[in-house]
Amino acid sequence: MKNLSIIEEFVLLGLSDDPDIQTLLFVLFLGMYFLTLMGNLTMILVIRADSHLCMPMYVFLGHLSFLDMCHSSVTMPKMLQNFLSQKKTISMWGCIMQSFFFTLSGGTESCLLSAMAYDRYAAICHPLLYTVIMNRPLYTAMVSAAWVMGLLNSLVNNLCIQNLQFCGPNIISHFSCELPSLFPLSCTDTTANTILLAGSTAFLGLLTLPLILFSYSKIIFAILSISSSKNQGKAFSTCSSHLTVVLLFYGTALFRYISPSSGSVLERVVSIQYGVITSLINPLIYSFKNQEVKAALQRMLRQQIWVSG
Repeated sequence: MKNLSIIEEFVLLGLSDDPDIQTLLFVLFLGMYFLTLMGNLTMILVIRADSHLCMPMYVFLGHLSFLDMCHSSVTMPKMLQNFLSQKKTISMWGCIMQSFFFTLSGGTESCLLSAMAYDRYAAICHPLLYTVIMNRPLYTAMVSAAWVMGLLNSLVNNLCIQNLQFCGPNIISHFSCELPSLFPLSCTDTTANTILLAGSTAFLGLLTLPLILFSYSKIIFAILSISSSKNQGKAFSTCSSHLTVVLLFYGTALFRYISPSSGSVLERVVSIQYGVITSLINPLIYSFKNQEVKAALQRMLRQQIWVSG
């Protein structure tokens, strides 16, 4: 080990090495990143500005929008830079910090999604007791617990990586510095790190996913009892949209963080799903299909037009 040089930067291979394809990918992902920021920022501003949106659901949505902005901003600016750059490198500490914040935002979001599922269960299955069940201390504790769980998960995994040494090669077969892509590059034993990452990911999944499945199963049974087929169809549409996004996020993230890394194209496609696509469509699925959010957005736009006029 004494004769091996410790590397100070990594090379990110990205999604393609073809210059023409990289230009197209730059335009595509720049548009997606812009829409992600605008959609989630709009949601945050609408929720903060409108006094009608003070229910627990909108508190959760505000945090989800902030997390989605952070989740995409951790990796996409560097990815966009590398599309147009010949030198696709990132420093060792830059890589570790990117991994830390990506794991933090992803873990927190998984916990927050379970809290949101329980909130919808309480609102649909127990509407008369909703304000009693989802009281302020409870939903505040749920939001705080989500952030704490995400932080602890990220701290544990990323602090343990400090014990690893990287002596070469330094090429990451990915567009970002995720932990599964870093472990194969270490010249020290990563068995403990791999087990810890898989264990903590499985723990988060087993802690949050059953609550989501329980909540939505109860919601589906409640929807089936609705007499109006029109209302039943609208409720099913919303519920299925939520559940599809959640399962895609969980399924791809669990596949990526539990299975061994191979550097394949499939891993990069999977990472795009939970790292890019989910943050883009969450505002559309969870928020802008909501009639109260639409009404609040219209009120805010009318107010801005009136002030500017």
